[in-house]
Amino acid sequence: MIMRIIAIAITLFIGIQTSSACTNYLVTKGASTDGSTMISYAADSHLLYGELYHWPAGTWPEGTMMDIHEWDTGKHLGQIKQASVTYNVVGNMNENQVAIGETTYGGIDTLKTQEGAIMDYGSLIYVALQRSTSARHAIKIMTDLVAEYGYYSSGESFSISDKDEVWIMDFIGKGNKEKGAVWVARRIPDGYVSGHANQARITTFPQKKAKNSISSDKMKKLYDENVDCIYSSDVVSFARDMGLYTGKDEDFSFSDTYAPVDFGGARFCEIRVWTMFNKVSGGMDETWEYVKGNIEHADNFADGRPNPNHYATNRMPLWVKAEKKISVNDMMFYMRDHLEGTELDMRNDVGAGPFGNPYRWRPLTWKVDGVAYCNERATATQQTGFSFISQSRSWLPNEIGGIIWWGVDDASGSVYMPMYSSITEIPTNFAVGNGSLMEWSETAGFWVFNEVQNFSYTRYNLIHPDIEVAQNKLETDFVAEITAVDKEAVLLYEKDKTAAVAHLNAYSNSAAEKTFSTWKGLYAQLFMKFMDGNVKLAKEVPEGYKYVTPELDQPGYSQDKYKMIIDETGDQFKVTGESH
Repeated sequence: MIMRIIAIAITLFIGIQTSSACTNYLVTKGASTDGSTMISYAADSHLLYGELYHWPAGTWPEGTMMDIHEWDTGKHLGQIKQASVTYNVVGNMNENQVAIGETTYGGIDTLKTQEGAIMDYGSLIYVALQRSTSARHAIKIMTDLVAEYGYYSSGESFSISDKDEVWIMDFIGKGNKEKGAVWVARRIPDGYVSGHANQARITTFPQKKAKNSISSDKMKKLYDENVDCIYSSDVVSFARDMGLYTGKDEDFSFSDTYAPVDFGGARFCEIRVWTMFNKVSGGMDETWEYVKGNIEHADNFADGRPNPNHYATNRMPLWVKAEKKISVNDMMFYMRDHLEGTELDMRNDVGAGPFGNPYRWRPLTWKVDGVAYCNERATATQQTGFSFISQSRSWLPNEIGGIIWWGVDDASGSVYMPMYSSITEIPTNFAVGNGSLMEWSETAGFWVFNEVQNFSYTRYNLIHPDIEVAQNKLETDFVAEITAVDKEAVLLYEKDKTAAVAHLNAYSNSAAEKTFSTWKGLYAQLFMKFMDGNVKLAKEVPEGYKYVTPELDQPGYSQDKYKMIIDETGDQFKVTGESH
């Protein structure tokens, strides 16, 4: 029976694997090394061009309307009323240090579309960033927008942070039954971390009788600092009306009702959350079988409660306590995971080829003799358009405190550049309009990073270490420089805010220019060094010589790979007789 459920789940997942696939990690002030809040986000799509978005601050006359275009396709969905004041937005972070990320999970099929709806998930993010002053404010804006204009997308999880708090929100539309959406938002406890990766994660949550929880009809208490759970007032009743839930309100699980976890949800999605939890919590061995896709549906939960809705009973927690403080460098490392050190380490199976390539070309699943099989889906993946780590710092003015460490393409080969969220000038090499997915630009960062990383895929274990050296040098320098940049900006801020922002503009743009030029040079160096399957190292020209050839190495395959060839081919390649 279990195998039948897994097979059905794989079949269902095959049909949706082309949808967005992203990863978010959430870190609270008490879990970070410096007291900042952080969220990470990888915008993973084979059809997304990596460019740094920017919306300048503005004031708008009453009656102004704003066009809404679907983020994924550019389709015009309609118009909404513009706010009277909007804030500067750089990427996925605004000048008030509010940052938002997302992952798509889809959910129940009947709730994935809503006729006449205007607000898609991408527009919710970027409109909320233009209007919000805090994470709680962003939650209100997003939920108010879908209540008024409808929700165009399928199920989404959102990461929402400011300089003091980090929230996770699971969100799904009401289909064509009603306009709007049902949702739950929970604040991550200080000292803890959370994550989501294309699988809804909020299960049960405190409801009406809890002093720390409010429903959407009690939003006047939104800014009470004791409130750490907010939910739509009909989140349970709507599920009952749709025939999706039976039982007590307090036993209701959002994720298990609106987006039940299946094999794909665990193996391709939850496993990415697991890798980060495993690194920061001291170990997550107890949920390893779950994230491999072995989902249990016991008749009773661990505490003895009955399970009439057939919920999964061996799921991961929503958050875990950080046993060690997390730095921005740590977050960069988490975003570059390929399941290293686990039994599913992508460098070690036959798909890695002779050079330990931890990437698998799509499709994600396939069949042999009618049996479904899968590749692994790790955090670092080839189809990333852009990724970031936001850092909100409460001890600095907003104009200085917000940094979005931003990069293009696969996080494993990207460089996270510090872009202050108050800057008004976007680096040319990463600006919107410099190239596109089908328009090459010699000055576009997206294309030079793809050149370098795609070249490394050909002989990963030989080429990628050189990339890591350049990557580490830039990022280490940037992290070290921030203290001095902050200090100078604060001195300027005390006299002239405009001068402080100009200083940050200059630094962020110089960091981007340095990164782009370094990577252009890196591609040339790597191509010369590793051309034609060789490894060449330059030598100094000795006295009396016109030139000297470089040192040459031809490392071939590892002994394990050579043995694999012989095991498969027998004597096909055997050398007989006298060799020369």
